[in-house]
Amino acid sequence: MKLHIVPARTGITWVKLGFKTFLQQPLAMSGLFFMFMALLSVASMLPLIGAALALGLLPAATLGLMAATQEATKGKFPMPSILISAFRAGRQRLNAMMQLGALYAVGFLAIMAISSLIDGGQFAKLYLVGGKITEELVLQSSFQAAMWVTLALYLPLSLMFWHAPALVHWYGVSPVKSLFFSFTACYKNFGAFTVYGMVWAGIFVLALLGITVIAALLGNPAIAGVAMFPIALVIFAMFFTSIYFTFAGSFDDTQTGATPTA
Repeated sequence: MKLHIVPARTGITWVKLGFKTFLQQPLAMSGLFFMFMALLSVASMLPLIGAALALGLLPAATLGLMAATQEATKGKFPMPSILISAFRAGRQRLNAMMQLGALYAVGFLAIMAISSLIDGGQFAKLYLVGGKITEELVLQSSFQAAMWVTLALYLPLSLMFWHAPALVHWYGVSPVKSLFFSFTACYKNFGAFTVYGMVWAGIFVLALLGITVIAALLGNPAIAGVAMFPIALVIFAMFFTSIYFTFAGSFDDTQTGATPTA
């Protein structure tokens, strides 16, 4: 396993590869992403353990989408069963992935617990359980502080787990070491990841502005709300398709077997 240090402009390449691969298999990648969302949503609905279970499944489910992208780069049609790739890789790697999921759930819930110390748990409850967002709630200084603290603490957690599922699955790296290697890779390629994130944020904003303008020209603002949801889902599906390329571009790809080009 060898870490690649790439220039900042590579972030644009990762986005382009995500688009290109998605458009090669739009039905498969969209369908798998919707199944991914449904799996986590159903898990989160279970009483008492739902939120923790959904968080624990996220690394394995994300790995499934990465494996689907890998199949698509080879010109193959990824089947739904590929989403459970992490659970079919042998007992040792299955146990490692389950440990990774447990670590992610503990880390995320710890962040929520810290935010609860600031606003009494309002932000954490809204995020984990759901509820009605009111103007009064959002304008509370304690709620805003809890939100920003959560975002600040989630960034390093996200970097630690960004490559971790792929490192565990394809390279057999232990869960704890995978967190270190993932954080190191993201840190060393921070410029590329910054560009990558900014491009995706720009795409989402442009889509929102485009829908808003079209709705205004048609004289029907309600269209914007109706159209944005499916369009946002497609954009998120493209984003998750592109995650595989951030991994393949950051590490030696001899294990994954794909050499993507823009």
